[in-house]
Amino acid sequence: MARVGVLTSGGDCPGLNAVIRAVVRRGERHWGDDLVGFHDGWAGVIEGRWQALDVEAMRGYLARGGTMLGTSRVHPWMTDDGVERARATLLDVGLDALIVIGGEGSLATAHRAHTEGIVPVVGVPKTIDNDIPCTEQTFGFDTAVSIATEAIDRLHTTAESHDRVMVVEVMGRHVGHIATWAGIAGGATVTLVPEHPFDIAAVADIVRKRHERGRYASIVVVAEGARPAPGTMELAEPEVDRFGHKRLGGIGMVVASEIEQRTGYETRVTVLGHVQRGGSPTAYDRVLSSRYGVASIDAVHEGGLGDMVALQAGLITCVPLADVMGHLKTVDDRLWDVANALFEARLDGRPPASADSESASP
Repeated sequence: MARVGVLTSGGDCPGLNAVIRAVVRRGERHWGDDLVGFHDGWAGVIEGRWQALDVEAMRGYLARGGTMLGTSRVHPWMTDDGVERARATLLDVGLDALIVIGGEGSLATAHRAHTEGIVPVVGVPKTIDNDIPCTEQTFGFDTAVSIATEAIDRLHTTAESHDRVMVVEVMGRHVGHIATWAGIAGGATVTLVPEHPFDIAAVADIVRKRHERGRYASIVVVAEGARPAPGTMELAEPEVDRFGHKRLGGIGMVVASEIEQRTGYETRVTVLGHVQRGGSPTAYDRVLSSRYGVASIDAVHEGGLGDMVALQAGLITCVPLADVMGHLKTVDDRLWDVANALFEARLDGRPPASADSESASP
């Protein structure tokens, strides 16, 4: 039996409530734990805002989007007294361990809290971007791809009805997993991702040649973090928020304007934005979230403190948080080759790789 805390940190994500629910059910019924949840991520730890969690309190949350605990990007090292205030709360609550459900930045904070002896931690990988290394998939990603794919499917019909080019901007700050998967699933004409800077002239040429062959509708999927190759197109440097994150978004409008100017074809933009984050998680994400939740509370009791639960070869395992820090999981080149094989043409001019060389990469 242990007293274990849970918090959700960073951006919201479909499946957060399913993770919390699984932690509570497994912890209470199997381990006999006393569970508490901190409000608004680390802000709740710093400010002493928390609540008791039990099976009854979590009923009805499996399919609900968002997080019943609330979330924020605040962490103890943002202010001079944040760490000491967090220590005081944790001492007052009497925690044996803390489960941190978060993305890249949140897991880095969790790792620091663990290594500096503030509280023993287990991490759960959360992000719709699917950019956390050492795990094949993060929960929330499947939901985001499903939403983006449905949007692309719908845009196909309206684009064909009006002989238009449709640019669809999806999330993906540093990596293009959502754009790549949704582009493949939705039959995009071309997809632009942060890993591969694009030449807008090549994009416009692909669209022009497609229309010259009698295909009067094109879908261009753009990740919000996609950037043009140096010297090909001017792009304003984005603003930075108080957490040091660039305020991305708007690349879809720039790409659409350039395509229309260069081709003469009417081009419209759809920015999916936070629609990808909201609403009920898919069945796959509900299952994955539940598996992560059970594994994280088990890790507290089975020597997994300082680890992150991860999906590898279809199984849930634990990896040291230290191995996750400092790098992102980018789109695998073999998957990118598959995507390019299905586009109208490659943007980089390279021949596609053999289809049988494509395989999953954690």
